[in-house]
Amino acid sequence: MEKELHIVGFRVGRETYGVPIHLILEIVRVPEITAVPDAPEYIEGVINLRGKIVSIMDLRKRFGEKQVVSGRHNRILVMEVQGRLAGLIVDGASEVMKIPGSEVEPPPAVFSESGLQCVTGVAKHGGRLVVLLDMAKLLQREVKGLQSSAAQGAAVAAGSAAGAAIGGSISAPIPGNAAEPARKALAAKAKG
Repeated sequence: MEKELHIVGFRVGRETYGVPIHLILEIVRVPEITAVPDAPEYIEGVINLRGKIVSIMDLRKRFGEKQVVSGRHNRILVMEVQGRLAGLIVDGASEVMKIPGSEVEPPPAVFSESGLQCVTGVAKHGGRLVVLLDMAKLLQREVKGLQSSAAQGAAVAAGSAAGAAIGGSISAPIPGNAAEPARKALAAKAKG
């Protein structure tokens, strides 16, 4: 018996892409997104999804769409990649597709030659082509980069607050235990 792939199909621009259904935790409407400083243009920021922080990437920008228009059909595909939650903004999540393994071709050589390692194959479904993506490869760098940007932003904010509270200003993050004297000075000033 031929193996059948269960794929969540979604649109970015005019193209249809797909990822295995087991990777998708949920599909949600686009809520308010909190920006993260120093993130690449296609990283929109983070959202709070029922108490969990989810990093958000605009897949339309990541794929180089010239015009990115937000509308009521936009969705976020929420998934867990390497233990971290990530969300992808897409133009629309269309359907769950059952695709026979015989209808999936390996990615054309031009994809790997041009550095597109995230394409795992191209499926033929309903008279159209569906580009199958490896989300771990697509998100690996971006999620790590966003999380380190968020951590840096939080460290700068904490350092600036501590510096302002003791009457000075700190313009860079305070590494490791170097922040301890500032915390002690802040505590001493609060006591007396």
